[in-house]
Amino acid sequence: MSKRIGSGAALLAGALAVTGLVFAPSAAAVTPTTATITASCGIFGGGAATLTATQSGTSATITLTSSAITTPIALGANSISSTLTMANSTGSARVFSGSVNPAMAAGASITVGPLPGIVASGDKLDFNGGSLKMVVLGITLTCTTSTAQAPGPFVFD
Repeated sequence: MSKRIGSGAALLAGALAVTGLVFAPSAAAVTPTTATITASCGIFGGGAATLTATQSGTSATITLTSSAITTPIALGANSISSTLTMANSTGSARVFSGSVNPAMAAGASITVGPLPGIVASGDKLDFNGGSLKMVVLGITLTCTTSTAQAPGPFVFD
């Protein structure tokens, strides 16, 4: 009898696992996943930049890369403390922050991120109206733009 109970319990557990997979919510996705902006970043320069967004539930990341925005000096990995504030047309601005960057030689293209943050379903985030603050060797540099990102805001599920 104990073998039957054990077998029955195993079958029930397997059935519940399959049911859980069938009814599990689909992964959240942000659209678009990339957008372009034109930013002005003080001594780092300015020009076209690409923002790349990812989403997993309420967690999201955004990375900024640009060949027009460059480092005036060599920087070590994870040496830029970055705070990216994105304007949100559906509510409060969202903040993505961290010290995540590759090592960069003097004059190299800038990359910061992926910077983690929290989003809500329906958030529509645009760099226009926000900013990127980078603290490098105790000096704060701020990047801003006066135009909307293209093709449009990041919309989070």
